[in-house]
Amino acid sequence: GEYAMKITSFNPLIVTKDAKNVIKLFEELGFEKRHTINATASGNPLTSVRMKDSNGFYVDISEVENSTLEHDLTLIRINVNDFDEAYKFLTEKGFKNTSGKTVETKTNKSAMMVSPTGFAFDLCQHIKDEK
Repeated sequence: GEYAMKITSFNPLIVTKDAKNVIKLFEELGFEKRHTINATASGNPLTSVRMKDSNGFYVDISEVENSTLEHDLTLIRINVNDFDEAYKFLTEKGFKNTSGKTVETKTNKSAMMVSPTGFAFDLCQHIKDEK
């Protein structure tokens, strides 16, 4: 079938206050760090580590400094080619941007979108350098 937006990647994302131990656990499960991104979320430094195992599975682990998280969050990261189109699509399905924020960096635009039943997407668009 023909779908509205193109999904460019899809994997679990763990948001935690203790990335070091979560990363260690995934290393023990056979995952290796692929790259680390340093950004800012609501004015606080954010470190995001992308990991991959030998089967080609990915997991992202993010830690926000000074986070008020009471417990880890597990989200589904869904990267799309058109953030605005996907945001509208999810909103029409009853998803809510509970923080009311969209995080934008030079290379990324993202928002946490929570479904009516409670699961959440980290909706992202990777922004390529327009050179």
